[in-house]
Amino acid sequence: MSTVRRAAIVLAAVSALALTACGPTEDDASSGAETPTASPAKSATPSKPAKPSAPSASPGKGSSGGGGGSSPDPDYDVFPCSTYDVKFTATLAEPTTSSYLLKITNKGTKACRALGHPVVTFGDLDGQATERGEAPGIEDAIRLDPGESAYAGLMGGTKDGKGKSVDSIAMTMNTESDLEQTPLKAPTPGLYVSPDKNSVTAWVGNAEDALSL
Repeated sequence: MSTVRRAAIVLAAVSALALTACGPTEDDASSGAETPTASPAKSATPSKPAKPSAPSASPGKGSSGGGGGSSPDPDYDVFPCSTYDVKFTATLAEPTTSSYLLKITNKGTKACRALGHPVVTFGDLDGQATERGEAPGIEDAIRLDPGESAYAGLMGGTKDGKGKSVDSIAMTMNTESDLEQTPLKAPTPGLYVSPDKNSVTAWVGNAEDALSL
């Protein structure tokens, strides 16, 4: 065999080996599988943030809701009136009976309550006016806002020769406490004081009731 022919055979063998290595295998061809191709991924679109939900309202203190407390009593801090809270006057209402209309006016900046009967004394005489009629309890006592007034009727005594006339009276308020008060004075010309005959009504809301009780 010549050298040229031997070289051709070797070249053919090498070529066949090369084709076998690069081509698909018999198993691949029979399965029909395709080589997957990469496709570009879609860009992610950011989602819109959800709107925050409104907080649910819970009933606060003093509300009428089921979870809240009841409204406080508006009069819980209204205390009895004392002579430091009011102005005091006495006006002759009935000359024949020497009866006087007593009036107090709240001169302060806060409301107060006019409790019971006024405590009335007569000049330099001993004793005080007796209470006429019943007075409402503390919860029903007259509330006096700043500038408002309450009234009481003071009945004079019959001139029976057993008493004495006085020109002034002094008044203190019923506070249902041991508060020391400064008596408020008012002129009462010709007021006749007779033993156990002078009486005073409880504080009321108008002058007419005070003089008719």
